[in-house]
Amino acid sequence: MINTTLFNRNLVRFGVPIALLATLILFVKSSYFQADSTAISLGITLDLLLTIPFIYFLLIRKTNIPKTTIVPVMILGLLVGMYILPENNQHYLQLFKTWFLPIIEISIASFVIYKVRKAILFHRTQKDTSLDFFTALKKTCAEILPKPVVVPFTTEIAVFYYGFIYWKRRKLAKNEFSYHKESGSVALFFVLIMLIAIEITPIHHLLAKWNIIAAWILTIASIYSGFQVFGYAKSLMKRPIEVTKDTLLLRYGIMQEAEIPLNEVKEIKLSKKSFTKEDGIVRFALLGELESHNIIIETHTEQTLHGLFGIKKPFTKLALHVDKPATFKKYVENTKL
Repeated sequence: MINTTLFNRNLVRFGVPIALLATLILFVKSSYFQADSTAISLGITLDLLLTIPFIYFLLIRKTNIPKTTIVPVMILGLLVGMYILPENNQHYLQLFKTWFLPIIEISIASFVIYKVRKAILFHRTQKDTSLDFFTALKKTCAEILPKPVVVPFTTEIAVFYYGFIYWKRRKLAKNEFSYHKESGSVALFFVLIMLIAIEITPIHHLLAKWNIIAAWILTIASIYSGFQVFGYAKSLMKRPIEVTKDTLLLRYGIMQEAEIPLNEVKEIKLSKKSFTKEDGIVRFALLGELESHNIIIETHTEQTLHGLFGIKKPFTKLALHVDKPATFKKYVENTKL
């Protein structure tokens, strides 16, 4: 019932602007528009760029939908106008595209940067709490950005933050547990970076003989990938596993995470034994079997592993590495009591 009601409301919120756009398209194709296209074009342009976005704003203003989504509606109106209006009637569209759209985009970008910077500064002031920057960043961006953009945007910001801004040594609280010191994960990531650095020059020269533009595109992409891997590797050191009074927060840098209620933890086994797909165990590691595990957590009901790019994977058994497995197991079991 709740899902049906939500669907109906979203149908109205997004259906009304789409219906209005369709109406304008049909009107431009009609004989009424052709009779006096020059005079009517201004009204059509104002409807596309102002009226429809304003109606959309009224429909979403009391919802959790970010107000910044008005900009994509404006851009959609601009694209529709450039498609349906004759070229000699696009004067006002061109004015909007040249002067107003950049101002709007800069304003939105400045607002997002301001909110992200505010989250970073707030994170730095919380010296005596377990506030996690990546979690705070996702929460902040979810309030101001469209849902499909949140995960890739926050990931890119976090890669830069953990890779090049956050250099201070992370001190663990008694309810936090590291997993990077003895697993070899960090070493594997840095080997990957070295391989990228070694291969980039010969591949560039080889590809340049065929196409110089393609060579530079691949080189820039490789350098960017190296920066990302570096940020991923450093995030392993900065985002420890955390046990709260009612939740087990499993983190694998900014690449994977799972939030398990403690009352859902059925059993924690100390085990380094290898396993197969038939065992139904999900590996909490990005590089798969290259990384070791020493703990298997089993849950009463199905839980969700959140990975890169918003990928989700269900599990009831999870294999992971913790630097102090026995201490971790004992702490979780005592906290559950």
